[in-house]
Amino acid sequence: MDSPATDTPAELGNFLRSRRARLQPEEVGLVSYGARRRVPGLRREELAQLAGVSVAYYTRLEQGQSHNASEGVLDALARALRLTADERAHLCALARPTRARRRPAVRHDRVRPGVRRLLTAMADVPAVALGPRFEILAWNRLGHALIAGHLDSDSPGRPLDRPNAQRLLFLDPHTRELYRDRDEEVRRAVSALRVAAGQYPDDPQLTELIGELSMKSTEFSGLWSRHAVGNCTFGTKRFHHPLVGDLQLDFEMMQTPDGSGQGVLMYTAAEGSPSEAALRLLAAERAPELRVLEPERP
Repeated sequence: MDSPATDTPAELGNFLRSRRARLQPEEVGLVSYGARRRVPGLRREELAQLAGVSVAYYTRLEQGQSHNASEGVLDALARALRLTADERAHLCALARPTRARRRPAVRHDRVRPGVRRLLTAMADVPAVALGPRFEILAWNRLGHALIAGHLDSDSPGRPLDRPNAQRLLFLDPHTRELYRDRDEEVRRAVSALRVAAGQYPDDPQLTELIGELSMKSTEFSGLWSRHAVGNCTFGTKRFHHPLVGDLQLDFEMMQTPDGSGQGVLMYTAAEGSPSEAALRLLAAERAPELRVLEPERP
């Protein structure tokens, strides 16, 4: 299993090796003469040939000994490895890290009052504000009822024990039963966490989260070792909710424009669908409880 620490040179090597391993010579137009191959996928020299760089240079890059690779080299590697846009961005983040920085002090993010008011205004739309480490910073009433009604509604406002979407997905038994397509849900969750790890390699809270999940969840550690990378900003999720049964909801993840890494995750149902009726029922089911909750404070 890979080390959970976000050691950027090691991560770069692990990522490049994982991308080499998924390609066969025949897929990229190279001739394989049938000799037994000691490693799965492309060899280093084959990838270097495809990318038009020397084997020695590529080896140094994969071993974390060459920093600040040129844009042209990264583009060539991305094309040779057939990387997606998200994978290419991740490669650049790992291969061209910014100057060494101090590890930032533990930071507890808060949502701006305007974002909180936006969540409240979307009364008929489940909405959740997430931080860059997937911590739940705030939610509206229906968002809380949809994804974590078993938790204290005020918990996002308590930095020391606020819920984290990744931790809930892998370690919380209630959340484990919430998603009908769990395999797909955990795969895209880990892929998004890989993106965050490349963007924030010096964040101790993110490193701690990855380490905790690696130690406590074999499901997570197995997925983490695959080095899948991908931002998941829209799509469809199927739920099996304990109060209202099955729902199929489209989701959109909107990033806030302030560079904080925060975003707002929103769920909607097709007009006139059974899922739209289920959301209305969920709001009605929770209405007696929701009326007695204290209003959220900025």
